[in-house]
Amino acid sequence: MTTAMRQILWGLTLGIILFIAVTLSFVLVFPIAKLSDLWNRELMDIPFIIFTFSISVVLGVAFGMASGTYWRKQFRTVDNWLFQLEEGQDPEIELNQAYAEISSISKRVSKLYKQISEKAMLSQRLATEKAEEQESRIQEIISQERNRLARELHDSVSQQLFAASMLMSAINETKVPSENERETKQLKMVEEMIHQSQLEMRALLLHLRPVALKGKSLQEGIEELLIELRQKVTMNIKWKVEPFPLDKGVEDHLFRILQESVSNTLRHGKAEELEVLLIKRDDKVIMRVVDDGIGFNVEEAKAGSYGLQNMHERAGEIGGTLKIVSVENKGTRLEVKVPILMVAGEKND
Repeated sequence: MTTAMRQILWGLTLGIILFIAVTLSFVLVFPIAKLSDLWNRELMDIPFIIFTFSISVVLGVAFGMASGTYWRKQFRTVDNWLFQLEEGQDPEIELNQAYAEISSISKRVSKLYKQISEKAMLSQRLATEKAEEQESRIQEIISQERNRLARELHDSVSQQLFAASMLMSAINETKVPSENERETKQLKMVEEMIHQSQLEMRALLLHLRPVALKGKSLQEGIEELLIELRQKVTMNIKWKVEPFPLDKGVEDHLFRILQESVSNTLRHGKAEELEVLLIKRDDKVIMRVVDDGIGFNVEEAKAGSYGLQNMHERAGEIGGTLKIVSVENKGTRLEVKVPILMVAGEKND
């Protein structure tokens, strides 16, 4: 049933109640012998009962429509406040718009936004402190482990590959060309494969690095990651990164969300293009990752994907929201919005 129909039925009900009340009042004031007298009595040449019923119904319907319109307008106002609250915006509540009937709701919405902002600010501060503490504690461990791994790869695998390469070179040089030509070609292929493995091992040792920002800004980390990715894959990679300062905890979480998103694109997306956007608009950080891959069912993936859950949790820890829109065979769009919250003194500055 539509809202207009409900208003009309409500108005008819009010009209009937009004008609009954007026009729009873008339009977009490002007006693009648029979009910048929109500039909015989006339007002403006119209039987009293018809005149009273018509006026009552018209007034009831008019009142129902006016009342319904009035309350619908107030409900829309409350719905707009809740939508702004959901989007992380400060609800636009003006004194001349806050009707008396919903004034208490407007106060509660304002109080709720203030509490959410305070909790988001606290979450960001805790994330910053946690990130700084963790980074200072694990960076040394990561650096030591990375150096140990690189050293072991260099001392073992790289040396063995080098020895194998030298041995194969010596075999190929001393082998008489007139001997088995097929065997000669195979040995040459083995030598080339060992040489290629050496190049890949050198590239691996060169690119051993931790996944965290490690003292870099978010913008520097994104550009370094995408430049390196562009050198390794044939995918067309574009990015737009605006320079602006952020808390360490926010930077760390956004960078790890980006890494997870790019990793998913490389492993599952089968995309040819990847676009990354990082901008600041209206006291909000917006990070967007878009690809033209095969897409996926977001609702089904949420239940079984640890990566998606991890990204949503990271966005929530810094008071932000994460939305993923994916269309099969058309691509995936991931967008993170994080409010930049400042204390009053910082705003005044």
